[in-house]
Amino acid sequence: MNALVFGAGKSGAAAAALLRRDGAEVRVLDGDDAYPGGVWDLAVTSPGVPLTHPWQVAARAAGVPVISELEFGARYFAGKMLAVTGSKGKSSVVKLIADGLNAAGVSAVACGNYGTPLCEVALMDPQPAWAVVEVSSFQMETTHPENFRPVAAAILNLQEDHLDRHGSVEAYHALKRKMLEGAARAVAAARAWDDCLAGSYFDNEVLRPNGEVAAALLDAAGLSRDAIARAFANFVPLAHRMQKVAEIKGISYIDDSKATSLAALAAGVRMAQGGRAEPSVRLIAGGLAKGDSPNSVIPYLRSGVKKVYLIGRCADQLFEAWRETVPCEICGTLGRAVERSRRDARAGEVVLLSPGAASFDQFNSYGARGDAFASFVRAEGTGGEVETIKQG
Repeated sequence: MNALVFGAGKSGAAAAALLRRDGAEVRVLDGDDAYPGGVWDLAVTSPGVPLTHPWQVAARAAGVPVISELEFGARYFAGKMLAVTGSKGKSSVVKLIADGLNAAGVSAVACGNYGTPLCEVALMDPQPAWAVVEVSSFQMETTHPENFRPVAAAILNLQEDHLDRHGSVEAYHALKRKMLEGAARAVAAARAWDDCLAGSYFDNEVLRPNGEVAAALLDAAGLSRDAIARAFANFVPLAHRMQKVAEIKGISYIDDSKATSLAALAAGVRMAQGGRAEPSVRLIAGGLAKGDSPNSVIPYLRSGVKKVYLIGRCADQLFEAWRETVPCEICGTLGRAVERSRRDARAGEVVLLSPGAASFDQFNSYGARGDAFASFVRAEGTGGEVETIKQG
């Protein structure tokens, strides 16, 4: 078989390795590579390569089947799969499930959009009994549900995200729902698991529905109720998800840099506000916009935020959308935003980095952005100019 792989990142490298193990002749395209001539039997695409990319367009025009790395990995994975998608909270749920299975003595790997490609899991020797797969809308563009068949699957939530790629909320949500078509069983949130969630990371108004789904998926994998409760009790949250990095003079500083959509920002504000009667959050937001509407979060700003400190490329856009609702200040850089929020904050308040946008205008990743926030918070000063650029 002659095969193309689109993208040379982790997904592409894993797909190429699996193809070569199967005896295929492989050509990996990356960067500015042109689509090659010749006869190709298959193209496996990384999630970062959209349907409109010239490689995909050329392959389809030549009659070459294009499938996702996710689907190709599923062909070779002999174990059972659980699958999770949604707009917010996928990674935490996938980690909880995989950790819970392993703690119960059942081998499992968190994979897919989570970080380890499914093709890499298929290459493991021995393979784990379970693959707990985080599925993105990007992956579902080129995944055929009849070839991706988890034992159980769930959609955590459907909000507004990735409109810059998918064009509309309807198209984005349709890709999420597509994942359920191949699943033997679809699960949903249910309050029947409240006792298992009690006192855990998921025991709050915002995250409880995700926790209930995770419990139902663990149940579908055959874990006892006691084992499920232990999974929640022992769960260690991922970095950059509502992670408290410091408390200084009674002010809490929380890193929620993973909040790269406005829906995630709203959830972060709700969690940081914690049911207080008066707004107590000083929000640092902004970055590279993903096409979702700034107006969607106005109710949460009004009820929970004392002031917004705006950074990054979409700062002006957010300023115009929000300045009539909440005091806003364009700070430009993260260091300046931390300095300004520290100047304004009072004991009992929360300085929250929940950007509601991607990081790539100023940082290599949301993780780098969160690490920088922690460094600025812990430093005595930000080492830069702190003059106001614009307030309203």
